[in-house]
Amino acid sequence: MEKLALLGGTPVRNTGYPQWPVFDERDVEAVVAVVQSGNWGGFPYPGPQTAEFIRRFLALQGGAYGVAMMNGTVTMEVACRAAGIGWGDEVIVPAYTFQATAAAPMAAGALPVVVDIDPDTYCIDPQAIEAAITDRTRAIIPVHLGAQMADMDALRDIAARHNLIVIEDCAHAHGARWRGQGAGTLGHFGSFSLQSSKILTAGEGGILICKTQELADRAASIIDCGRPHDAAEQMYTMGTNYRMAELQAALANVAIERFPQQAQEREAMVAYMDESLSEIPGVRMLKCDLRHTARSFYRYIFAIDPDIFGLTHEIVCRALRAEGIPADEGYPPLHQYELFQPHLSRLPVPSAYAERLRFRPGQFPVSERAATREAVWLNENVFRAGRQGVDDVIAALQKVYANREALAAYWR
Repeated sequence: MEKLALLGGTPVRNTGYPQWPVFDERDVEAVVAVVQSGNWGGFPYPGPQTAEFIRRFLALQGGAYGVAMMNGTVTMEVACRAAGIGWGDEVIVPAYTFQATAAAPMAAGALPVVVDIDPDTYCIDPQAIEAAITDRTRAIIPVHLGAQMADMDALRDIAARHNLIVIEDCAHAHGARWRGQGAGTLGHFGSFSLQSSKILTAGEGGILICKTQELADRAASIIDCGRPHDAAEQMYTMGTNYRMAELQAALANVAIERFPQQAQEREAMVAYMDESLSEIPGVRMLKCDLRHTARSFYRYIFAIDPDIFGLTHEIVCRALRAEGIPADEGYPPLHQYELFQPHLSRLPVPSAYAERLRFRPGQFPVSERAATREAVWLNENVFRAGRQGVDDVIAALQKVYANREALAAYWR
C-alpha cells in the first residue's frame, strides 16, 4: 500500500492546478483604456463600462434589471434596503454560509434568523424556514452553495403564502439555472459577487438582479448617495456610495467573455467527477435535483462518512492537500463562526429577539455535521485541469481511504 504524503510518502500530484484568476493582454488593454479615458470611478453612475457589464451580465444570467456595485456583500444589504427592510425586521438565513449572508441584513438594520440546512443539498431547509417565520419576518436569503441550488419551488411558495421578499445569494451560482431560469432571477433579487476567487471576477465587485424597475431604481439610488434614478418622479433615497468603479467594470467585461468556455470546461469534468467519486466507499454525493438544469462550479462539495473513514473531514482534507489536491472543509456553521458575532454589534436588539442570538451547541445539527465532520470542498481549478486533474483527486482520495487506519493512528 502506497504511503500517504502526509506520512512521508510521495504526493499523487506535484504539478499543481491551473491558477486563478485567468488573465491576458485583453485585461491590460481594457484597464489602460479606462486609465487613458480619465473616467476611473463610478460617478456619474453608471459609467459606460459599468453599463456595458450590466447589459452583458443580464444577457448571460437572465433578468431585465441589474445594478452593479462595489462588492457582493453590499448587494444583499442594498436589496434589503430597497425592499424597505430595516429596524426590527427579521430575515431568515441558512446556518451554513459565509458570514456576509447574515451580516448584510444586519447592515440594513434587520436581524438575521439562522436556520438549518437540508442534508441532501447543504442548502437552506424549507421546513426550517416555515418553523422560523414570525410576524416580524420580512425576507428569506437562500444560498445556492457549492454547485447546488436551494429548492426555489418550495421557497417561492413559502414567500408567496407569507408575503416575504426572496433575496437569492448567488455568490457560488454564476451561470446556474433552475428549470431553465437563471439563478438570481427566481426571487425578488439575485446577489452576485465578483470577488477575486469567484468564477466571474473583477478582483472585487458585485451585481444585483432586481425583479422590477422600481426595485432597481431604488437600489441604484441607494448606491449612488441617494440620487434619483427613476425617470418619472425623481425620488431621493437615504443612500451611500456603493458604486462600481469603471476599472472594476472593465475587468469584468473581459472576464465575462471567457466565462462560457470556462463554464463548459468545468461542467464536462464535473460529470466525470460525479461518476468516479460515487465508487469510493464512505463518500456521499450531494443530491442532483433534476429541476437544477445548469450547475455552477465555484466549489464542488461532497461528504465523507466519518464512521467509515474513521476520520473527520479536517484530517481527510489535510491528507488530500498533502497529496497536491486543493481541498478544504468549507465554512464553519454561523453560530460557531469567528467572523459572525452579532453580540459585538451595537444594533438595537428587541428583547423578544435576544434569545435567538444566544446560540447553543447542537442547535443546527445538519450544519454542524457538515461543517465539523463530513463536508469536503474542492476548488474550481480541479475542473480546469482535464481528466488527469480529476483522476488525481480520485487517486488521492482512494489513497486516503486505503491508509485510513494509519492516518487515524498518526492523528491520535
